[in-house]
Amino acid sequence: MVNQSLEKEKTILHEKPRIYLVSACLLGLQTRYDGRLKPCEACRLMVKNALWIPVCPEQLGGLPTPRTAADIVGGDGYDVLAGRAAVVTRDGRDVTSPFLLGARQVLAIAMAQQITGVLLKSRSPSCGMTPRFGVTAALLEQNGFTLQEY
Repeated sequence: MVNQSLEKEKTILHEKPRIYLVSACLLGLQTRYDGRLKPCEACRLMVKNALWIPVCPEQLGGLPTPRTAADIVGGDGYDVLAGRAAVVTRDGRDVTSPFLLGARQVLAIAMAQQITGVLLKSRSPSCGMTPRFGVTAALLEQNGFTLQEY
């Protein structure tokens, strides 16, 4: 019985930990554009027994919380990365540069870890995959990361 316990402990110690990169707002952190808390219980359950790294590309790009809502104009996140589209706030301010900086920061974090998967906020110009890919989602996918949205 003692040998079985020791073998189980050795196996557990040698297993690669599950590490998720997660949109911070999904975990209930105050990073949403409007400053509201809106955690996603399904996402929290997904990472319950794993290691997770919360990220907010918009904050990492230097934008405040709360901030004016923004959207991609002229395409999707891939087009923003290629310089064919822009990210513009509802009041007409171009915030493409902070969105690109935040996406690159998130990619640097992801590449520095052994990420199992990436859990992103839907309908976000940074993190969303629907209705179209956001800037960060596009950059992560281009670099081979497995994405899931909530």
